[in-house]
Amino acid sequence: MRPSIRSALEQAAELTRNNRLVDGFALGEAAINQATDDEQGEVRQWLADHAEDFVGREQ
Repeated sequence: MRPSIRSALEQAAELTRNNRLVDGFALGEAAINQATDDEQGEVRQWLADHAEDFVGREQ
């Protein structure tokens, strides 16, 4: 996955942790929409691996 997409997903997680849910979802959706078909699997895996990042809970 391109670094710009990973960075956007990380920023989306930070926004949602800071109770900026709408902004976080908008940024995350934009990043996902920018991912190529080849990157989609990696994006899905990143989201699965980092789901807890969006709520601020430790695993």
